[in-house]
Amino acid sequence: MDKLSHYRTLIKRHLSDLAELIQRQPTPGVETLCVFDEERDQYLLLATGWREHKRVRGVTLFVRLRNGKIWVEEDWTEDGITSELLKAGVPKEDIVLAFQSPAMRRLTEFAVA
Repeated sequence: MDKLSHYRTLIKRHLSDLAELIQRQPTPGVETLCVFDEERDQYLLLATGWREHKRVRGVTLFVRLRNGKIWVEEDWTEDGITSELLKAGVPKEDIVLAFQSPAMRRLTEFAVA
């Protein structure tokens, strides 16, 4: 399996596992959705629905593959996908913390872009 295929598999498995975990204690009226766009290499975990009389919608996790690297665009999970990627053997230079500004990324151990 080539590197990008491996990364796709890791990302989809992690998002699916998170969705399953969230569904064990669901919020009535709120769905958790995994969105996998393999053509554009964009992967999302979303919440959508209604709680009482208020609209619920939001991105829990947004990851994409770009230029051979994993770009973590948004991550509101407790442990973060980055720790899971590292445990799975993804090198730090292949992970971009895109939710950080480029100037801040330079101060991390991870890829800048």
